[in-house]
Amino acid sequence: MKKRLIALFSLSMFLLVLNPIRVMAHCEIPCGIYNDKMRIDMIREDISTIEKSMNQIVELSKATPLNYNQIVRWVNNKDEHANKIQEVATQYFMTQRIALTDDPTLQKKNAEMLRLLHQLCVYAMKAKQTTDLGFVEKMKAVTEDFAKLYLGENYDHDHK
Repeated sequence: MKKRLIALFSLSMFLLVLNPIRVMAHCEIPCGIYNDKMRIDMIREDISTIEKSMNQIVELSKATPLNYNQIVRWVNNKDEHANKIQEVATQYFMTQRIALTDDPTLQKKNAEMLRLLHQLCVYAMKAKQTTDLGFVEKMKAVTEDFAKLYLGENYDHDHK
């Protein structure tokens, strides 16, 4: 029995060493410094950056000779901002801000918010795969729908 416990402990320690845990900043503790409007503004800014990146990729792709370095930089920029959108949607809103509840009314609202955030993540993924500005427009629309639902009466109707 003792040998078995030692073997199990050794195996556990071995697996911990081989599988390091990634530590990320901010924050899954109730620190109270959240700024939801700012996060939504960050998503809007990322969408604008993706749009500019797509336009630059299309424009640079028409040039002769092609400047591959600049095209690659804009592709990387587009992908980076799409990843940021996905991170804020999942890690910030889905994980930390949309709370579990037993209230049927809030459950319905939460389900709609999760649906919108999922759409936003999928459109961000699609934006990484293409230069189709249609996905930019879809991200803009979904972000506004989410902002209206999430912020409620605090939604800034003039912000768009």
